[in-house]
Amino acid sequence: MLTIQEVNHILDGLVDELPQGVFAGLNGGISLVPDRKVNPAARADDLLILGEYQYNLAGRMIVIYYGSVAAVMGDSSEEQWTKRLREVLRHEFVHHVETMAGEHDLEYWDDRQMKRYKKGLSLEKEEWQR
Repeated sequence: MLTIQEVNHILDGLVDELPQGVFAGLNGGISLVPDRKVNPAARADDLLILGEYQYNLAGRMIVIYYGSVAAVMGDSSEEQWTKRLREVLRHEFVHHVETMAGEHDLEYWDDRQMKRYKKGLSLEKEEWQR
């Protein structure tokens, strides 16, 4: 299992992959926190929140939950961790960019995923991950 320091190093590299324009308005930056966060709608701790885009009076920020990612990735290879972290980070950046533009497509997709989960159906990959 990768340590939080190793994951932080990977995230630094993934952030460097992104174009500078996507950071506009992200005044709270990107935080990697040690927490494991369970979605409140989870049936039995089976739905973890890996990352969140937060937009409130304090500003706009992305939070990545190391404990959640570690629970999902376990002893996977560093390459697999990097792939998953890239997916999570980009997903949260899409939320940021869409919010800045007044769009909600990914939010609607997330809602559809939650409905699938509640019905016991498998979750779909995002279009750009296929």
